[in-house]
Amino acid sequence: MMLQLNKHSFDLKRPLVMGILNITPDSFSDGGMYLDSNAALKRVDKMIEEGVDIIDIGGESTRPGSDPVSTDEELKRIVPIIEAIKKISDIAISIDTYKPEVMKEVIDMDVAMINDIFALQKPNAIDLLKKSNVGVCLMHMQGTPKTMQLNPTYKNVVSEVRSFLEERANLIANEGIDKSRIILDPGFGFGKTFEHNIELLQNIESFQSLNLPILVGLSRKSFIRKILNGDYDDHLSGSISAAILSVLKGAKILRVHDVKETQSAFKIIQVAQSMA
Repeated sequence: MMLQLNKHSFDLKRPLVMGILNITPDSFSDGGMYLDSNAALKRVDKMIEEGVDIIDIGGESTRPGSDPVSTDEELKRIVPIIEAIKKISDIAISIDTYKPEVMKEVIDMDVAMINDIFALQKPNAIDLLKKSNVGVCLMHMQGTPKTMQLNPTYKNVVSEVRSFLEERANLIANEGIDKSRIILDPGFGFGKTFEHNIELLQNIESFQSLNLPILVGLSRKSFIRKILNGDYDDHLSGSISAAILSVLKGAKILRVHDVKETQSAFKIIQVAQSMA
């Protein structure tokens, strides 16, 4: 399976690591850490050194209960770091945004991918993507970041999430966005209870029937900490364990805070599988 994100081609024979870079004051794990451009660039350098494949930049927190920020504020946060990264590296850059106005600006900056929690449902979002060569990640979310954890309800979370992603992927493919540019994300923690997240994790392999690469974002999620009795110090071991499980069940891209540790875990899997 090949993935084409603008000028970047990836052979998905091995899982890809997407490193998280939040340029926000209030993200759930690293809010406020990289608002300073020097700190952000140091973080980028470190992730590249550790073997990151894609860097996912976000200028608005989408943690449960978060409020949206203006388009101008989001662009003010992310544009300088995009420009700075492009001066030092040709690493694939993903932008975590759902606003078409932001998408337009960053597409013009030649980023590799748009990571959209609303799965291109905002007006004009599909038109912007189909006029470009940029890849897109379509995520499932019930509700909005402000409301999504108030009372998420499903009859069958796996089948409902899979049906939503299939419908969105088919719709945008019919609009002219080649499927080689599309990634699907079941949206762990976005409008799901603890039980919903566990059920999705148990059934990641069922999404392989959609014949598109699956991205999972499990890193430091609250349901992992709940399994570990709320011990934040254990978030790394819990996140790595969940990442390994998801890859063994067919996930192709892992969105993570801990690049080096995730890559090290993947190497063990690759060697073991190659000798099987």
